[in-house]
Amino acid sequence: MKGYFGIGVEGVSKAMNVGTLFRTAHAFDAAFVFTLRAQYNRREGALSDTSDTPRSVPTYHFADLESFRLPLGCRLVGVEIAEDAIELPSFRHPRQAAYILGSEREGLSADLQACCDYVVKIPTRFSVNLGVAGALIMYDRLLTLGRHAPRPVAEGGPAEPAPLPVFGEPIYKRKARIRARQAR
Repeated sequence: MKGYFGIGVEGVSKAMNVGTLFRTAHAFDAAFVFTLRAQYNRREGALSDTSDTPRSVPTYHFADLESFRLPLGCRLVGVEIAEDAIELPSFRHPRQAAYILGSEREGLSADLQACCDYVVKIPTRFSVNLGVAGALIMYDRLLTLGRHAPRPVAEGGPAEPAPLPVFGEPIYKRKARIRARQAR
């Protein structure tokens, strides 16, 4: 899969939820994880983060919105139950993205939502656990941007393997051919 993603939380109060999110992010091969305005206790989070994500994945802690930074070109995607949010099944994930989930009680702050390039919502009847919401976001990203065999029409597994990637000619050959045409 081309691109990368990171995932983080704003203002959470339960270290176990953050630990679960970070462990799941590690399993989905996140490029980085982060907290914003959160009091994350790594020792408590380690009870659910049995993969010890901070030892394997770059981990950032931002004290406030002014110090919050993302890589150049990275789009910030908020996850929030909001009326104007895009429903996850209809959302096209950016190739370079950072997803942020809000606290268990408050959700994403209004000032952070204003900084988001997109706000998405998971179409459920009511709010789900922070770790579950993060897992759904990462799984949807994998489904939509990953290379997988097509789903069969009938129930069951795929009848054919995933298609092999198709690469064009190397760029230098294309440029040489264009220069040769222009020289004529």
